[in-house]
Amino acid sequence: MIGLISATAAGAAARDRLAAAWPDRTRVYDGPVGDAVRRAFAECEQLVCFLATGAVVRLVAPLLGDKAADPGVVCVDEGGRFAVPLLGGHAGGANALALEVAESLGAQPVVTTATDAVGLPGLDTLGLPVEGEVAAVTRALLDGEPVALETEVAWPLPPLPCTGSSAVGGYTVRVTDRAVEPGAREVLLRPPTLVVGVGASRGAPAEEVLEVIEGALREAGLSRRSVASLATVDAKAEEPGILEAAARLGVPVVTYSAGELASVPVPNPSDAPLAAVGTPSVAEAAALREGGELLVPKRKSGGSPAMATCAVVRRPGRGRLAVVGLGPGARDLLTPRAKDELRRASVLVGLDQYVDQIRDLLRPGTRILESGLGAEEERARTAVAEARRGHAVALIGSGDAGVYAMASPALAEASADIDVVGVPGVTAALAAAALLGAPLGHDHVSISLSDLHTPWEVIERRVRAAAEADLVVTFYNPRSRGRDWQLPKALAILAEHRRPGTPVGVVRNASRPDGTARVTTLAGLDPATVDMMTVVTVGNTATRTVAGRMVTPRGYRWQEEPA
Repeated sequence: MIGLISATAAGAAARDRLAAAWPDRTRVYDGPVGDAVRRAFAECEQLVCFLATGAVVRLVAPLLGDKAADPGVVCVDEGGRFAVPLLGGHAGGANALALEVAESLGAQPVVTTATDAVGLPGLDTLGLPVEGEVAAVTRALLDGEPVALETEVAWPLPPLPCTGSSAVGGYTVRVTDRAVEPGAREVLLRPPTLVVGVGASRGAPAEEVLEVIEGALREAGLSRRSVASLATVDAKAEEPGILEAAARLGVPVVTYSAGELASVPVPNPSDAPLAAVGTPSVAEAAALREGGELLVPKRKSGGSPAMATCAVVRRPGRGRLAVVGLGPGARDLLTPRAKDELRRASVLVGLDQYVDQIRDLLRPGTRILESGLGAEEERARTAVAEARRGHAVALIGSGDAGVYAMASPALAEASADIDVVGVPGVTAALAAAALLGAPLGHDHVSISLSDLHTPWEVIERRVRAAAEADLVVTFYNPRSRGRDWQLPKALAILAEHRRPGTPVGVVRNASRPDGTARVTTLAGLDPATVDMMTVVTVGNTATRTVAGRMVTPRGYRWQEEPA
């Protein structure tokens, strides 16, 4: 919950605007300001104070306890101009909250945390348990000193400006699930790679379940902070000892049916669980159900009789592939989600001219793999291969990555061993339509006239079908030096079904500084004025030109233009 505190009428007005925008996330604290701050500080995860920063400093100073537990505090001036994270920028989420508050109120966020100021992800903001000298290693990263990145287990981290190997006495970021202590000038990141399969007799005490789990981890040299979940058979989904053990470890319980577990090959099957719950293995099979390396085979607890078993599996870190549409080229048409994914990726794959468009948005340490025109399939294979190595990858394309762009070849290569995220973008057809008016107001279709990958016979059949169906048509890749006859042929096919005066929009470099847009007619279009940077939109039989703009009615009664 976010506590909202104000002292004046102006502050209360801004406070109430935020409360109205976030009714389920906020609570307004009334009364004397000092009392309100003290109550909110004790009851809320975050505070937004519509007060001067100096006043808030004096009010919260006596309340400060532990950096990891104190709420994040954001100050907003009474004019609603600035949102300043004052306390808990990372641990308390105040930096992210300030950005949200600023967006909601139309204010300017003022983030002073050093890592955020230079676009460096904070080591304590990666969503992983972190140990060691976070401040010292972060300072070394900020100062450009050599910092080694040692990945004992692969995990899709954001970009970090690290070197490949450590030097004696140097700084290190180590990604590990081993039970090791951080050394001097070292930070340990604990990815959730371990799955503990658990079997238990009815009424097994939580202490006994925990004892066998912690003993297995200890003897294998594994960190309990890297345990992602406890896994068991669904017949044990409500077993109190398992649920309490999971709660103490701070992890969820994942369950599978006996049939699912019975199909998993295990080294140590047993007749006892087969008779009890219908599968020859619970602990090993549940741990191995989603794949991985068996690090600790089934072991029993020390009770007499033993009432719990466990097995430990390391699952490989799943790489992450974000297929990102950059839009038509204008920076303000690049979506916020696309920007977030570009900054999250440690590896960027793309066409060199598209990389140049967004190079300034990348974080330090991003590895860039760029290539020239005509290498789409190779770029797709490269991006998938990098994701399979456990990296966070962004594969970029213009417009929407799923429309005549990189999503299709990439997803044809990707299998279920990586996570794939699609990030939509503004397509060339949509950007062009916005410049032309409203040509896509009813049913429409996009057709590429490039016969490099599609036989012309197929393209022609599609154009004829669109013409006969009276669809508005947007032509991509309409004309190049080596393909100069396809557009005239396509226009001739449409002309068999549409009047010569049918409006046609021609947009080149939509949304870019050198872009042009014009409306002509089916009979008046000169194909020689069109190139590969152009999209051509041909209206249907209802499309009209109104005040110089193309308009296709949505289906309401169309008022004919006056004669």
